[in-house]
Amino acid sequence: MGKPVETFSKKEREKKKFKKQLDKKDKAEDRKANSNKGKSLEDMMAYIDENGNITTTPPDPNKKKIMNAEDIQIGIPRQEYLPPADPVRKGIVTFYNDSKGYGFIKDLTTQESIFVHANGLTEAIQENDKVTFETEQGAKGLNAIKVKK
Repeated sequence: MGKPVETFSKKEREKKKFKKQLDKKDKAEDRKANSNKGKSLEDMMAYIDENGNITTTPPDPNKKKIMNAEDIQIGIPRQEYLPPADPVRKGIVTFYNDSKGYGFIKDLTTQESIFVHANGLTEAIQENDKVTFETEQGAKGLNAIKVKK
């Protein structure tokens, strides 16, 4: 049998492998030297201050707030029954483009802007007209329907 040929790349791989082994041993020795085992309970404790941040110092007993356990609300309270609101709303047309067939109505009670399309009109409207309308949920939000002057 012939002698195995050592190529440059083979030597480089062996050097890398040996270097990895040394690094691994160094890390293991470092972990043993800087071990955190054997700490007392007080050293391992973490506290939350009045702002909700994690800290190593215990809270000041003078700043302690006394709370009644019954006052703490867990979960969502049951929703009270609300009578259905009047579906007919009143508003003012803030913008309407007749050529494109859409615009916006500002609700007088909630001050929200509601989209209106020409398909939702019962009669022609213009800007600054006072209108009554109903709403329905569209793909991008509320849409005004059954719009009348």
